[in-house]
Amino acid sequence: MKSSESCTLLGILDDGWAGLSDAARQQLATADVVIGAGRTLELVGPFLSATVTLKDMDGRLGQVPGWITAAREAGQSVVALATGDPLCHGIASWLTGKLGRDGFEILPAVSTLQLAFARFKTPWQDIKISTCHTADAGEWFVGATPAHGLYRLMRAIALHSRVALFTGPDNNPARLARALITAGYGDTVRLSIACRLLLPDEEIFTGMATVDVANRAFPEPNVVLVERTETSTCPAFGLDDLEYIQRSPEKGLITKQEARALSLAKLRLKPDAMVWDIGAGSGSVGLECARLAPHGHVWAIEKNEGDAANARANAERFRIGNYTLCEGKAPAQLDTWPDPDAVFIGGSGGELGELIKLILARLKPGGRLVMNFVTIENLAVATATLKETGAAWDVVQLQASRSQPILDMHRLAAQNPVWIVTASKENT
Repeated sequence: MKSSESCTLLGILDDGWAGLSDAARQQLATADVVIGAGRTLELVGPFLSATVTLKDMDGRLGQVPGWITAAREAGQSVVALATGDPLCHGIASWLTGKLGRDGFEILPAVSTLQLAFARFKTPWQDIKISTCHTADAGEWFVGATPAHGLYRLMRAIALHSRVALFTGPDNNPARLARALITAGYGDTVRLSIACRLLLPDEEIFTGMATVDVANRAFPEPNVVLVERTETSTCPAFGLDDLEYIQRSPEKGLITKQEARALSLAKLRLKPDAMVWDIGAGSGSVGLECARLAPHGHVWAIEKNEGDAANARANAERFRIGNYTLCEGKAPAQLDTWPDPDAVFIGGSGGELGELIKLILARLKPGGRLVMNFVTIENLAVATATLKETGAAWDVVQLQASRSQPILDMHRLAAQNPVWIVTASKENT
């Protein structure tokens, strides 16, 4: 008896027909059209009706919705095969997004990941699921932007101690291991790899070091568990000035902790904020923005070669993976960056007025521009430009003093006053 639904999304593993439920076998045996990758069609082919129409979707995934629609219009029943659970990084969400949920029945198999964890003999209720089973992403590099094919996976690993993922022929376990080493996780990660599950040559590798995986080929297909053995103790913001690498003595460009904390509060960052840091200096503000917006990204620019090198070193030191630094003088390169939710200006290189106009034009609705000044001339340029553009703004003068020892007592030593100027997009 056929299902009342016209299309069944059916999960299957590499043990083929033997691993299917009676309901799944019945759906396949009576189907008019069966769609699947060539490998999965071979698994079920001998058990199908002699009149069935087979559709190989290898390289033709975009045609699958049309095939299903045509079969429905012809009154035919359809089974589309997917690996494991079609709703776990499978075809189900994509297909139902294209055609709607009505008319679909979903019969999942055990997820490939569920089976892998059974082989690893470790629970999986707390894992984050991700994937790099995509087109060749290339090697990972420090400063990669969200356009990189491994970016989402690397962010998942940065934010979660246990990540399970689907790999691909190009983005394989070795490339993943090299990416982890590049990102600074080489000594704090262990990899477990399940290869060719349910096939006669199945292999399981557990608790491997990244250096042992980085240049080794593993049988395909495979899935990987990444486990970080060390979690960061670095706060999201509020690092001490001396924790940052900077030019010395006392010549480095760094936004002091007191001004940094207030500036970050004024930016009002959301977790997925896109941030510009102009005049990055040692990177203190931009890097703390990256921590406060873990699902966003920070684009920074710094004209001084030495300071730029320090900012990169600080990003590596604190394992900040959602941070891209460019060397140059703004507004150069800003036209290649996405529109920001928030912008911090710590240094302008003499182009302050034009920068403010450009930023106000590019800020997303609700976005904020925060600027720090220690000279009255720059403050005057900023406020005059904001008046010219019709923006609403406010200024806070921050005067902080820090304790210093004197004999067996302490005195307060005044820091330079800082003007913190804030403009918001909704007021422009």
